[in-house]
Amino acid sequence: MPSIPTADLHLRSYGRVRESDRHDFAQLVLPLSGTLLLEIEGSQGRLDPVHAAFVAPGAWHSQVSSAPNQSIILDLDLASVTPEAAGRLIEQPFPQLGAAARKLVEFMGIMALQQPAGQGPAPALLQGWVPLLLDTLALDTPRPLSRLNALMARIEADPGRPWTTDAMAANAGLSVSRLHALFRDEFNTSPHAWLLAQRLARARTLLAQSDLPIAELALRAGFSEQSALTRAMRQASGETPAAYRRQVRARGGEQAGEQENRSRQEESRSRSRRSRDA
Repeated sequence: MPSIPTADLHLRSYGRVRESDRHDFAQLVLPLSGTLLLEIEGSQGRLDPVHAAFVAPGAWHSQVSSAPNQSIILDLDLASVTPEAAGRLIEQPFPQLGAAARKLVEFMGIMALQQPAGQGPAPALLQGWVPLLLDTLALDTPRPLSRLNALMARIEADPGRPWTTDAMAANAGLSVSRLHALFRDEFNTSPHAWLLAQRLARARTLLAQSDLPIAELALRAGFSEQSALTRAMRQASGETPAAYRRQVRARGGEQAGEQENRSRQEESRSRSRRSRDA
């Protein structure tokens, strides 16, 4: 029976100051919203909800972003991963995520956000999710949809623009019917529903990371007014923007302390590794 991969999961956001790091365990960076640039041993990739990254143990890497963003950071012990899965990850440091993998990432992002302050997803949930994600990454072969991917990147970078279905189709160089067909095939949703999800993701990021009035950030995220954002959030998750901001702020202090402790632990593991190698 194959072993269950040893893993730890947390959420991170990156800012304008480039952060460099290396550690003796592997990492998968799985963006939930926004974009960031990640450099691994001199190779740079642009990450967004369609493009992830794998950082091998011991590899120097740095990340920076000029826009609001949030990613799942999955720490992996490669010794607990099958050689085939480990080899695939190492060979493709900047994998493109297909529809199935994206759904798994979105699911775990929702579960992680729902946890009490300072706690990650339940170990049993993580133990079932990680092997499924690795298998999906191996089996998922996204079709090259360059026009659609470029459109998605533009919308994710600026969801507050007055996007309509006609504007999306024109931007991608597609007919409206073809745009609907591609979104149905790749995401099992409509262009409008996908756009709404991006605007909600941007609104949540702004609620968590800025002090903007809710009415102003609603406009920046692409909603016509604050009440439109409130209705959309209630329909999607049952909570209001104000309640979401309070919940995130309440967790903020404890998560900052948790991140500091995690950084210390990573540095301690790195020092131990260097001592063993000396």
